[in-house]
Parts: sequence; structure tokens; C-alpha cells
Amino acid sequence: MSKVLAAILGGSAGAVALVGLIIILLRFLARSRNSARTSETGSSDPSVQVGRHVGIELTLRDARRFDMAELVLATNDFSEKNLIGEGKFGEVYKGMLQDGIFVAIKKRHGAPSQDFVEEVHYLSSIQHRNLVTLLGYCQENNLQFLIFDYIPNGSVSSHIYGTEQRSAERLEFKIRLSIALGAAKGLSHLHSMSPRLIHRNFKTSNVLVDENFIAKVADAGLHNVMRRFDVSESSSRATADEIFLAPEVKEFRQFSEKSDVYSFGVFLLELVSGQKATDAPVSDPNYTLVDWIQNNQTKSDIASITDPRLGKSFTEEGMAELMYLIRQCVEYSSERRPVMSYVVTELERILEKEMNLTTVMGEGSPTVTLGSQLFKTTK
Repeated sequence: MSKVLAAILGGSAGAVALVGLIIILLRFLARSRNSARTSETGSSDPSVQVGRHVGIELTLRDARRFDMAELVLATNDFSEKNLIGEGKFGEVYKGMLQDGIFVAIKKRHGAPSQDFVEEVHYLSSIQHRNLVTLLGYCQENNLQFLIFDYIPNGSVSSHIYGTEQRSAERLEFKIRLSIALGAAKGLSHLHSMSPRLIHRNFKTSNVLVDENFIAKVADAGLHNVMRRFDVSESSSRATADEIFLAPEVKEFRQFSEKSDVYSFGVFLLELVSGQKATDAPVSDPNYTLVDWIQNNQTKSDIASITDPRLGKSFTEEGMAELMYLIRQCVEYSSERRPVMSYVVTELERILEKEMNLTTVMGEGSPTVTLGSQLFKTTK
């Protein structure tokens, strides 16, 4: 009997030891998994958190600190031939780094600041397929630089309206829907962050397309930099962008994710009409396009502002559904506007239906210009 009891007790002790070992192993695996997750999506180490974004556990992707000499070499000493625009932050140059990477470099006068570095680290940690990536910064000689991925095919507005260097293109309906969906996903990602990041300056010229015509939203979070460092805006530029501002922004400067939705609705209107939203429709010169869309809903009304370059590349139902979504986005009351996640869902649904009911993309396909063709290392 004593031998049986001893065997039972021995077996029980072995089982307990085995369970203990399993528990220790599971705890070790859980800690390893948490550590891996922290390295991918965030860190609790206060040394890598941005001070003003308390509570955010974002991995501060090592934003690269560029040397002035690198940027001078990349832009041929900031040659005018490399100047591609001017925005709120300052002049924008295209450049090619020594490793062959194409970049867009924004330059402004400004004294060195640790706050500036922290802003760059925070913004560069925001990664999404439909957002332009901030690669790094430079602060030298009382100049500040932001270095972004260079998006070779330029802005959506340049494809719709044309520029001195580019003729306006006939982009068929499905391509425009695909661009709209990508931009919507980019904005939706910003709004899903905690705390939410409001773009505040969303417009057609801030939606870029790469060599595959994938939409990339530019200048996400840049408004925060402008506000923090008190960078003034020119009155002419503010006036030109006024049409994209929601009523509550114009009246009370109240920015929110719903004001971004309003701006997105104006972008959709420009995308489908092929006109600038400040233009007056032929049918009623007393209105802007935004005024018009808020007050007209019939099929004949829709046809009167649809871009004629679209031809027959869409269904009446698909166009009507998109126009209805636009009206929802540009509602005067912010409470009646949808959230961006809903806009994404609707655009996905409309695009899928159009892909099933219309012909394969062909005549209306865009011309793709590779980055290597756009960049010339002229001096």
C-alpha cells in the first residue's frame, strides 16, 4: 500500500512540476511576443516617446538626420531646375541621394530646435501605403529641411487640369475611383490614430500618385508644424484654398475629422467634374461647384457637371451613388457628414460594382512616367 501511495505521490509531484514548467514557458513566450509587438508598433520606453504626445506608444522610426552637404549634392546646390514648387513650409526641391533614392526636400529659414526634431520623429513614425513618408530632417545654417519620399507622377490636380509640363489626361471613372479610395484610406488612417491626427489642409493638389497611380496623401501633420513654429501663410494661398474649408473652419477655425471629410468631398467633386471647385457650372454661373452640388440632385443636373472626358466609362447608377456620397461629405452641418471609414466602405462598394459592370480599363488609362525619366541631374 505504501508503495502504491508513494507512486501516486511521485506521479502527482511530477505532474505538478510539469505544469509549472509549462506555465513558465508560456510566460516566457508571452513576454517575448509582447517585446516583439513593442518593437513593431510601439515602445513604453520614455526615452523614445515624443513629449507632447503623452500616452502614444509609437515606435519612433529612426528619422534620418541628413547633413547639409548631402542635400546640396542631391539638389545640385538647390538649383532652380530642381525647384518643383512652394508650399506652406517653404520651397520644395526634387533630389536624388547618393544611394539612388529620389526625395522631395522642403526648405525654410528657421533656427535649430529640439521641438522640430521631436515633430519629425513623430510624423515619420506614421506609416501607411496611402501616405507620403517623411524620411528625415536637417537643421544647419539657420535652415530647416524636411525630406520626403519623392512621388514621381505628381499631384492629381496636375493630371486633371494639366500644367506647363503636363497635359491634362483622360482618366476613366474607375481610375478616378481608385485614386479617391486610396486617398480616403490615407485620411481614414490618420483619423484612426490615438489621438486622432487631423490633416487640416486636404486638397486635390495634396493628393499625389506614384508610378502605379496609387494615391498618396501629402503634408499629413504638417499643419501642426506650421502652428507650432508660427509659420505664416500667404493671404493669396489661403484664399485659393478657401473652397476646401468646412463652414465651421471658416467661421470658428474649428478643425476636426469632419472638417477633413468636407475637404475630401470637395476633392471628390473636382475629381469627377474635372473642374476646380471654385469654378461656376455652365448651367448656373452664380454658384461655385460646391454650392451647386448641395442644391442639385437630378440625373440631368449630374450630367451637366460630369467631366466629358469620362465618356461612357461609367454607369449612371455608379455616378449617381458617387454624387450622393459627395453631397453627404459637403453637408453644411458637420454632424450630418459621414466618418472617413464610411467613405472608404462606400468607395470600395462603388468601385467594385463599376469594375463588374463596365469594360476593362483601356483607352482611359493614364500615361505613367517613371521617376528615372522625371529626374535629371542637370547643373
